Amino acid sequence: MIEKIQQEMKAAMKSGDKLKLGVLRMTLSELKNAVIAKGGELDEGEMLATIQKALKKREEAAAAFSDGGREEQAAKEESEAEILRAYLPDKLSPEDLEKAIDEVIAETGATSKREMGQVMKEIMSRYRGRVDGKEVQGLVASKLD
Repeated sequence: MIEKIQQEMKAAMKSGDKLKLGVLRMTLSELKNAVIAKGGELDEGEMLATIQKALKKREEAAAAFSDGGREEQAAKEESEAEILRAYLPDKLSPEDLEKAIDEVIAETGATSKREMGQVMKEIMSRYRGRVDGKEVQGLVASKLD
């Protein structure tokens, strides 16, 4: 994935796309910092988590700017978020997410909210980058007594 980002960074440089270039440089920097923090290479899940974290920052910033009446800055943050979304796998549909949660609950034998962490951990590891943690948490909680 790092190689793909580097190639697209070169393409953005050649085409003069400063917004994409800036986003890709920042993302590459965040990935390299994650490699240093880990002390070794990142697996695909860890790379996706790093990009997901960067995306979340952009989305939160866009919302904050929008709430503050700074629409131009909010639009810029949203454009940056859109660039990052291209590097993440497609989100699970609500139906697929529901099915995945039901499968994990059946596999783990979870019956109460005390076992919710076990279900959450399994869902988040299987579908890293493809699901929203808060959404999963709400659905799991509603399915367990």
